[in-house]
Amino acid sequence: MNLSDLRQKPHLSASSIGDYLDCGMLYKFGRVDRLPREYVADALEFGSVIHAVLAEFYQAKMTGDRMLLKDIHDQFEELWHQTAYGRDDIQYAEGKDFEILMMNGIDLLTAYYHKLPDDNFKVIGIEEAFSFNLPNIPVPIIGAIDLIEEDDSGTIIITDWKTSGRSYSDDEIDNNMQMTFYQLAAKANGLGNKEILLRLDVLTK
Repeated sequence: MNLSDLRQKPHLSASSIGDYLDCGMLYKFGRVDRLPREYVADALEFGSVIHAVLAEFYQAKMTGDRMLLKDIHDQFEELWHQTAYGRDDIQYAEGKDFEILMMNGIDLLTAYYHKLPDDNFKVIGIEEAFSFNLPNIPVPIIGAIDLIEEDDSGTIIITDWKTSGRSYSDDEIDNNMQMTFYQLAAKANGLGNKEILLRLDVLTK
């Protein structure tokens, strides 16, 4: 199952539903009219690069390897340079620029690497695309789960990676629609007989 293929047909996603709940006009302009954005927020591009580096880290773990911290730094620097260097359509937050976010990314990934538990979880999915249906909704819900692991007891651990300027509150975690969809997707796509734990790894800038 490929996420880009799933996007070619009518669908809903956590992000599109979130847009609609936040602002109906935002949903119309972006999802219906597909108007181009005047700029891209730095946080969006930065988060995408962090996400890609973590995917590479767990891809190595899946094959029995472990990336060194230097390799993680090199990967981030290369991807951030490819993504953001010289672009004038990225709107940086006050006090931020290309170089500052380069340093932020290295610091975040260093902290993540050193605080990561030394577990024996088996990686069974990275960027795992999904599609499932809910009653009375004519189109499927689609998306991709960042990371799926399994511990020695057979419990499934589903992790979503986020970058944020602050820690998430208990209410934000309890009402996280994306994690709810991840659980529903896992149960609908072959993991319904497993215990499923949901985890948010939030890299706080």
